[in-house]
Amino acid sequence: MIKINLTRRIWLAFVSLIVLVALSIIIVYPLSIRGALTEETYQIIDNRVRDLLTGEGSYQDRISPEQPGFYQSRVEQRATVSFTARFVDGLTGDIAFSNIFDVPPEQLSQEMLSNAYEQNAPRGQYEATFDGQTLFYVINETSDDFYLITYMWDTYRDEMVQNLWERLLYLLLLTSALSLLPAIWLKHYLRQPLAVLENHLEQIANRNWQEPLRWEGDEDFERLSYQFERMRQNLNSYDRAQKTFIQHASHELKTPIMVIKSYAQSVKDGILPKENLNQTMDVITEEANRMERRVIDMLYYTKLDQMKKDQLNVEMMPFGKLAYQIEERFRYQREDVAIGVEGAEIMIEVDPEQCEVLLENLVENGLRYAKDHLFIRAEQDETNTYLIVENEGEPIDADLTRLFNPFYKGNKGKFGLGLAIVKQIADLHYGTAMVENIEEGVRFTITLPRSQKQLVDGKGKKKEKKRDVTNKSTD
Repeated sequence: MIKINLTRRIWLAFVSLIVLVALSIIIVYPLSIRGALTEETYQIIDNRVRDLLTGEGSYQDRISPEQPGFYQSRVEQRATVSFTARFVDGLTGDIAFSNIFDVPPEQLSQEMLSNAYEQNAPRGQYEATFDGQTLFYVINETSDDFYLITYMWDTYRDEMVQNLWERLLYLLLLTSALSLLPAIWLKHYLRQPLAVLENHLEQIANRNWQEPLRWEGDEDFERLSYQFERMRQNLNSYDRAQKTFIQHASHELKTPIMVIKSYAQSVKDGILPKENLNQTMDVITEEANRMERRVIDMLYYTKLDQMKKDQLNVEMMPFGKLAYQIEERFRYQREDVAIGVEGAEIMIEVDPEQCEVLLENLVENGLRYAKDHLFIRAEQDETNTYLIVENEGEPIDADLTRLFNPFYKGNKGKFGLGLAIVKQIADLHYGTAMVENIEEGVRFTITLPRSQKQLVDGKGKKKEKKRDVTNKSTD
């Protein structure tokens, strides 16, 4: 494929259009104009015949003896010649002419007479070729054996075609020249917004996406600038989120690293921060484990952020299969809190591994605030499945609208990624995550579509389902 730039494409398009129009005119015009002028030639002949037949006296007397002869009329425009012929004894017998000087040469006159003799209608129009030119003639039967024959050369038609063709050629050249003006205008019209877009793309390539792009005018370029502006805003948001993520991650990892470093340096200097070496090493091990958990959470969060919805291994399973595993795992973490499971028989369609992480994070978060009881519950209606983790305890006094944001922590929060991971897993299942303070505690509700198959099109690809984007979050 030949690659050409936009300017050359515009010029090529206009030149191709002009050539196409010129070829169409060259092919169609001569045929159409010749046909029209041929009809006009016959109309001139009919007007001459009508004048002869409708005037006073005999039409033979009205045929002017001064009309141009056969050869003279050949060089004159709009010149018609009329003569009469009478068959005395049939076609092969004697034929009487009104004026022998107006009669064409024998070969052509015989053709005319033959057509007149065989003509059944009172009028007939014909054409013949003589010496490279066309002769148009009309035969009118005036009475028995009398025929009025009027002819006219194609001189008028050919000269008219020539004159019109020359004028059309001048008009075509003028139009072609004038058409270059809109081509030049179109080139500049298209290049201006493209140049602006190119400049902004170059800035984005250099990681400078602060300057907004707004184009007013052409509707198509407005839509393009709108999409570009959305891309710029998303990149800007992603860049801020990435920097914020790195800052929070660095801050969260700095504390355990600093503790490990200080304890290790103290041991090296022969100073034990704790009562003995074992307790001192236990602190180092605990901080290392804490840092490891945070690194694992960060890796898991970034993995979910890059994960696509069609990568989930969704299957149908009873809710209790996961809920009882979670209950058993956290049963002895806080022996003063009773963990209850409700709706264990409800069938849910989820990715077991991801849903297990979701419930773990919600239960771990709930246990930090629970006083006596924590409930893990599943509910369903006609379209949705609701996974609920509810604890009895003090309400959350943090901003509930930001609770699912990465690194946002409540008054007893730890790392700040647990609930962000919950929201990511809910999004991967086309669901939503919500938190609310209730009368006796806090309730987390994860809303998931009851059947993932409803979100699969005919090609087997999952379609994005419109959902409430006002997720309210925690940690």
